Amino acid sequence: MPISKVNFRPGVVREGTSYSNEGGWFDVNKVRFNAGLPQKIGGWVKDNTNSFLGTCRALLGWIDLAGTKYLGLGTHLKYYVELGANYHDITPIRNTTSAGDVTFSASNGSSSITVNDTAHGAVKNDFVTFSGAASLGGNVTDAVLNQEYQIATIVNANSYTIEAKDTSGATVTANSSDDPSTGGGNGGSSVVGAYQINVGLDVFISSTGWGSGAWGAGAYGESTILSVTNQLRLWTHDHFGEDLLINVRAGGLFYWDESGGVSNRAVELSSLSGSILAPTVGLQVLVSETDRHVIVLGSDPIVGSSRTGVVDPMLVAFSDQENLLDFEPLLSNTAGDLRLSEGSTIIGAVKSRQEILIWTDTALYSMQFIGPPFTFGLNLINNASGLISPNGAVVAPSGVFWMGYDNFYIYNGSVQKVPCSVLSYVFDDMNSTQTHKFFAFTNTEFDEVGWFYCSADSSEIDRYVVFDYGDRVWTYGQISRTAWLDTGVENYPRAVSNNHLFRHEFGYNDDGNPMTDVFIESSDFDIGDGDSFSFIRRIIPDVRFLNNNTDGQINIVLKTRDFPGESLNTSSTNVISSSTTQSHVRARGRQAVVRLESDDDDTDANNDVGWRLGLLRMDIQNDGRR
Repeated sequence: MPISKVNFRPGVVREGTSYSNEGGWFDVNKVRFNAGLPQKIGGWVKDNTNSFLGTCRALLGWIDLAGTKYLGLGTHLKYYVELGANYHDITPIRNTTSAGDVTFSASNGSSSITVNDTAHGAVKNDFVTFSGAASLGGNVTDAVLNQEYQIATIVNANSYTIEAKDTSGATVTANSSDDPSTGGGNGGSSVVGAYQINVGLDVFISSTGWGSGAWGAGAYGESTILSVTNQLRLWTHDHFGEDLLINVRAGGLFYWDESGGVSNRAVELSSLSGSILAPTVGLQVLVSETDRHVIVLGSDPIVGSSRTGVVDPMLVAFSDQENLLDFEPLLSNTAGDLRLSEGSTIIGAVKSRQEILIWTDTALYSMQFIGPPFTFGLNLINNASGLISPNGAVVAPSGVFWMGYDNFYIYNGSVQKVPCSVLSYVFDDMNSTQTHKFFAFTNTEFDEVGWFYCSADSSEIDRYVVFDYGDRVWTYGQISRTAWLDTGVENYPRAVSNNHLFRHEFGYNDDGNPMTDVFIESSDFDIGDGDSFSFIRRIIPDVRFLNNNTDGQINIVLKTRDFPGESLNTSSTNVISSSTTQSHVRARGRQAVVRLESDDDDTDANNDVGWRLGLLRMDIQNDGRR
């Protein structure tokens, strides 16, 4: 039998069996399709060596008029602005006490210090910065007290505990001179406590039943109402010129003035001089592109001459044009509000071409600027294609893509399902209790949109699925990322994992280490005509190694079986390099599977090597029917 070409269709298909997808790819990890050919994905490296506190689920990049690049990062503990290689804490302060309202109490031999502050309003893990405190008399000096602390436990509404530390972070243990029972002090009458806004959770709570509150809190069977502090912390943000607007989902709206520098914190929008009926809470904030209105989704309504301070989940409020402070609806301005009718709550929104798309839990609306006197108009586009998470939609050159509850969708003038060859693979193996963590992303260099999500056995994001809208094919893999920002301000995508920011599409390794478990595996294909046994004698590879590397290696694994229902047997594993012209193998069967896998973790020389598969050829001989 002559040498046969083995050409596989681009994209991964998991909707049928492996044998029913003959001529295609069936399984994959960390491999994309580029012009229809399988290729190892790009690598990543830390953007800098610094880390930040909390899990980041929001990234925003922008540039000021002087060309300075900024990056906003919202975590479940803080909000940062990255400038250069440093993360600057601009988390808003919710309350600053009067001098003397805060006192301390220490116990001999303990590092736990009780802080007394009537009606402090704090929750566990909140941050507070003390100033003006005097030494307690022993090891707990003024330098120990006058710094930022994260609250360890809540004792009651009037007290909480912190763990004493020195300025290097090392634990400090109080001695008898600090103990008030043996003459220790309380910090003096000049202590001031500055509390940042309450932290949120790093887990999504979908209901208010048992288990959402502290054990033993409330009467038996009494539910706990979800608040901004006991649900998954999600930030939304947008820049207004050089400045920054940020919003805690279901919480406050804040403004950061770029001209004040990164040493200044964000402040409540409604507290600014000249603010007129600015919303105090919301579900999402954004700035419309061409007409420059600040739009708050899920705003608190106006009653009388003030805002209620309570989220109205279906209300959209907008400011006067080019004025982020004036939200008072008047005939002389363009401020106002609109109420959506389909659904019970706004899930999320994105800015698209000349419109803003808004999803409720049941419907999709288009919001467009129409000018005075109505300012904006609403159009119900679809009432049967919900959004799975607040960050589950993304704008791409070919349209707006989003992940629904059971399918993927695109809007480019009308709503359509995106045909998906891995639909069951994704939706049958996801953690449906943590869907609010799922988020969409774009990688425009490769014509990709995708979603990071939690698999069924994981409470945190550990997988991704990608749609190549150029070739219209799907792939997937296992990577843990909690936020992503496409190229724009920078010429490479950035993503977040484990309290660090990473540059993506940077080389072909994992932050200087081998990128492991990279593979693509074909579906079953008949060897010869499939009715007889065949013998594969050799493989002629067509592999291009990227990154100008001549030392790269990959493995070509050949698996065979006699019947579709049988287990696969690994017949051969051969190392392929740039100099390999042919690889001799010994494999017998009716069906075969080809697997390409990176050998990154085997040799140091192969680290940071990318590869791209072309057309394989095989030397196949008939070997009888038995």
